[in-house]
This record gives sequence, structure tokens and C-alpha cells, in this order.
Amino acid sequence: PRSDCIAAEQLCLSDSSCNATYRILEHCALAKTRVLPLDRDSRVRCLNAELDLGNSSLLHCRCHRRMKRQEHCLRVFWTVHSSMTDGYFNLETSPYENPANEEHWKTDYNKLAALLSGKDCSQLAGDTTNPCLKATHVCNLSKKCVRLRTDYASICTKGASSEDMCDRRKCHRGLRNFFEKVPEDFTKRILFCPCEDELCGERRRKTIVPDCSFQYNTKPNCLWLLDSCLEDHICKSRLADFQQNCQPADTSPDGCSQHSHTACLQAYMGMIGTPMTPNYVSNSSVEVSLWCTCESSGNQKEKCDQILGMFESNKCL
Repeated sequence: PRSDCIAAEQLCLSDSSCNATYRILEHCALAKTRVLPLDRDSRVRCLNAELDLGNSSLLHCRCHRRMKRQEHCLRVFWTVHSSMTDGYFNLETSPYENPANEEHWKTDYNKLAALLSGKDCSQLAGDTTNPCLKATHVCNLSKKCVRLRTDYASICTKGASSEDMCDRRKCHRGLRNFFEKVPEDFTKRILFCPCEDELCGERRRKTIVPDCSFQYNTKPNCLWLLDSCLEDHICKSRLADFQQNCQPADTSPDGCSQHSHTACLQAYMGMIGTPMTPNYVSNSSVEVSLWCTCESSGNQKEKCDQILGMFESNKCL
């Protein structure tokens, strides 16, 4: 099995030759995060260092979505692959292990059935008109689900009336904790509950607490949103994962180049709690978007439209 990047880094640092090559790549990656222009010789040295890794485990390592020290693992990955971070459409390799190879965090349905049988189910039975409310009640049956949902909701609604008082960074961290640590059987119910009326749709849209995590007073340019994402190891990694797994393909019957809606939805959920958090745009449709605009993009308008289009008009998603 492919090693994770933290283990691969430790192995590399214990070898003098690999260690020296890795230190060069660290310098290259640092220069990029500080947006320092590298001269031609430096660029060649960086590319050669990446090639020098050959077939080492460091070059082929990946990270897991729910692993401890995830940020450290992702930093190692982008250190080794810093030549891939020049632009949005070069982020085609996800640093995350294929979902099929990861440990599945599935709900124990026998345990859930036991929980349901021990409760007054009249409340659940009465939620047929609002599947999103029913999804919330199902979440309440899990201590972890209700605790982490309550955590992010309380953080994200503090100072909701004033953007200045909303701690967006903490709100995003709370959202990521919820979607990373709670089994997907609960989180998918809440995020993708099917609605037929606006009341249900409004509840679904507010799952992400838009006033704090999603919306600004004015819509920023999507290129600015992208730049802030590329400066963050987690956001950049989730964006690469989203681009890889939600790449649309007109010739494909299901609209996905990877032929997996499950992987695409998982990658979409991974974007929540990052600077590029998407959300439903209204309470009466399933259309999703980023909170940004492509006005005043100048000669980068096409690139900006492509970023926005990955969410607004993506057949795979």
C-alpha cells in the first residue's frame, strides 16, 4: 500500500541524499508561498530536485481525509509537488488517497435502529414534509453528530448581525470538523436532503450558516478567492481533489470524467469550511455556487469564469 506523506518524510530524512534533495524542495515551496519570483537557475534546480526523488515513497505518498496531523501531511505533499501549484488548472492530482482505498466510516445501522426503537418516533414520522428537518433529528440520535453540529452552529452564529464580529476562520474549522469527523451517512443526509418547498430549502441552505461561512457584505472577485485558497494547504488540497473528482466530461453518459458521483460529492463536501466554501444559492433550487463574481477580472475573465463554472454549471456535480 502507498505510504502516507508523514511516514514517507520520516523515511526520507533518515537518508542523507534524500534529506538534501528534500531541503531544496522545501526552499522551492517556501519561495512560492511568499510569491517570490524564482530565477531560471532556481526553477531548474527545483525541477531537478523533484526528478531526483525518482521512485521514492515521498514522490508517491498520499494523505487521508480523516487522518490526524492532516495539515502536516498535506504540507509534505505540496513540498514535493510544488511545481504543480502554478495555476488552478495544474491542480489535477489530488493529494488524497482514493476513497475506495480508505477506511470507510460507515454508520452501524443495527445500532442506529436500536437508537430509533428506543425513542419516540412520532417526531421523526411527522417530518415527511421536511426531509431536512428529519435529517437533523436523525443527527440528534448520534452524540458525535449533535455535538459537532452544535459546536459549529454556535461558533458560526456569534455576531451574525455584524460581519466584523463573525470569526470566519473558526467557523470554517468547526464546519470542517463536522464534515470530517461525523460519518457520511449523517452529514450527507443533512447537506443533500431533497426538498420540495422553500421552507425545507432554506433549512438546507442554512446548514452551512451562510452569513458567517459563505457570504461577505460584497461579493469578492473569484480570482481573489482562488488566491486565498492556494495560500492554504487544506483549501488547495480540497480544490485539487474537487477538480480531479468533479471534472465534467461531455462525452460521458453521467457527465463525470471519473465516472463516480460519490467521489465528486465527497470532494464537494471537502470544500466546505475552506476559503472557497460553496453553498446553495437560494432556498428554491439545488443550484450551488461560490460567493464571488467575475466582474472586473480584466484579461483574466476566462480563467475566472472557469473557476465559477466548476460549481455553477458542472454536469458532474
